[in-house]
Amino acid sequence: MLTNHAGEKAIERPAEKLMEKIVEKRRALGRGLESLLPGPSRATADAGAVEIQAQAPRKVGQAVLELKLTEILANPYQTRSRVTEGYLEQLAASIATSGVLQPVTVRPAKDGKYALIAGECRWKASELAKKDTIPAIVKVVSDQQALELTIAENLQRQDLNCVDQAKAFDRLSQEFQLTQEEIALRTGQTRSSVSNYLRLLRMPAPVLELLSAGSLSFGQAKAIMTVEDPQAIIRLAQKAASQGTPVRALEDLVFNLSLPATGGRELGQKKYIDPNVRQAQGDLERVLGVRVKIRDSKGKGSILLQYRNLEDFDRVVGMLSGK
Repeated sequence: MLTNHAGEKAIERPAEKLMEKIVEKRRALGRGLESLLPGPSRATADAGAVEIQAQAPRKVGQAVLELKLTEILANPYQTRSRVTEGYLEQLAASIATSGVLQPVTVRPAKDGKYALIAGECRWKASELAKKDTIPAIVKVVSDQQALELTIAENLQRQDLNCVDQAKAFDRLSQEFQLTQEEIALRTGQTRSSVSNYLRLLRMPAPVLELLSAGSLSFGQAKAIMTVEDPQAIIRLAQKAASQGTPVRALEDLVFNLSLPATGGRELGQKKYIDPNVRQAQGDLERVLGVRVKIRDSKGKGSILLQYRNLEDFDRVVGMLSGK
């Protein structure tokens, strides 16, 4: 309840109460996003952000601001390499009619500018829509936190290119020396998922091109990545891309490549492979990311895991031991 200068009670305006609630919700949203991903220690994050904050301190800490488009710089940690013109045009048409419904996220940069963390499509589409400003949330974060937040936003979009995602995880690993387990923790992924993304980058260039173009799916790539011969990988990938080969059919093709070394009962001139053994081998290969050979005879046998380097060895041992 408010009072006027005469000490009389004044009635709160409904519009003012509504605006106060909206501002408070936006502040809460900002706090929630900030705590979404565990970042470096508070001391490390503060040390990495003090210099940046000093460069453009005037607008930091406000909830939602209207920033000029010319004040905002592209995200140096953007993981998405391809955005279709058609999508930007549709988004620009929506923004021209209804405005930007979700603020972009930025951080202070040099010379009073701001660098994007999330929302590059909204920023570009606003330019196409001839807008002068865009709503933005300003955050003071380190380079590592900026990359983590960019990855987190892109992970929520179904059309994210799996090669771009793999490169983003690789950047966290190479630039910030994060382990696969740490990457998984910070991005909300499982360790095996992070491992599978990183293993994509070892595939031949023609296969990566098919993945980037969307002609080959992540699931199809996982089914063939355990094949050792690069040329065989390329042939399988091209076949899968041109014919739309289902993942299970690809797993069968990969299984047959290793058939001579796999146990089974002879039926005429062909080896009979128990379907349960075949499925178990495929499941293990998908989870562990290495070639698996199962030799079975009347319910007894062995499981052979074939790794290609020490990184594979350490990763598989870590997964099996739960570390």
